[in-house]
Amino acid sequence: MISEVLKPAVTRIISPVARFFLRIGLTPNAVTAIGAISVVISALYFFPQGEFFVGTLVITFFMLSDLFDGAMARISSQGASKWGAFLDSTVDRISDSAVLCGVAIYLIREDDQLSIIYLVCLVTGMLIPYIRAKAESMNIACSGGIAERTERAIIVLVGTGFHGLGVPYALSMSAWLLAILGVVTTFQRLIIVKRAI
Repeated sequence: MISEVLKPAVTRIISPVARFFLRIGLTPNAVTAIGAISVVISALYFFPQGEFFVGTLVITFFMLSDLFDGAMARISSQGASKWGAFLDSTVDRISDSAVLCGVAIYLIREDDQLSIIYLVCLVTGMLIPYIRAKAESMNIACSGGIAERTERAIIVLVGTGFHGLGVPYALSMSAWLLAILGVVTTFQRLIIVKRAI
């Protein structure tokens, strides 16, 4: 939803940077891999230690690499590849899961029941793209839903960032919002598939 609205403006901004990366020899797949590995390491290092503000800044920086690899693939002479699309989709799941796991590990160590809500977010975060992929394997378009990946990532990182700044209930509010939207989006996609069959 948000990504579709902002996509034209974002593309204009990042295209020059994407061209620069290509000129210095980086490939879209390399940017995908570097960004994902950096997100995973950052999430599992900073968040379990309770370093939420710094962790959020670092993770947000590396998550932006997801904007560049797609732009690079479109601009490059080779164009987008099936392997690149598959790799990007796979590492997105890994990155998203690492962020949620990092927060959950911290909450479990603190004996905080909010960890259960983050586990719900983790499950729905895997289900939503799985439903889309399975639907598309049946030739059913299934990209709808109230909270796609961009929205879910923003909710998580806003919550962790404000929690790191000491804002009361920021972590719990973002967790509950993410869990509710995740469940709603899951059912929305199930309905899309059911109606299409």
